[in-house]
Amino acid sequence: MTIQVGDRLPSGTLAYLKDGVQQINTDELFAGKTVVMFAVPGAFTPTCSARHLPGYVDQLDALKAKGVDAIVCLSVNDAFVMDAWRKSQTVPDEVYMLADGNAVYAKALGLELDASKFGMGTRSQRFALIAKDGVVTHLFVEAPGEFKVSSADHVLGAL
Repeated sequence: MTIQVGDRLPSGTLAYLKDGVQQINTDELFAGKTVVMFAVPGAFTPTCSARHLPGYVDQLDALKAKGVDAIVCLSVNDAFVMDAWRKSQTVPDEVYMLADGNAVYAKALGLELDASKFGMGTRSQRFALIAKDGVVTHLFVEAPGEFKVSSADHVLGAL
């Protein structure tokens, strides 16, 4: 079942690269904070690299001014790929680049995507959400092939 507005985000563990692969618990990540999390089908993919991630980097200050404590970019890739993507896109440390290597968290959210026909296996749907203290207050899931409601500009307008 897909997560809904009003639901508590599931507990999970995601990975990032800093002095080796590190783990972060989602309960700790979301506790007591307003967090915008957006997910992409894959690092280095065209829309994700040209529009989705850059929009959040460009709007970082505006999102923080609206009370956002943390911005999380989630992708079904490994921590090494997410770090290479972070470096290639000059993403500041304020944007968490988190890996959901086996799509466990995407599945827990009910937002996984079968991209097997593209040779990509299970991925995350393109979406964005706003959570306050771990509870979803806004959820924006894209229709297949679209990039509208999960954009930084759209999320900013909802805050």
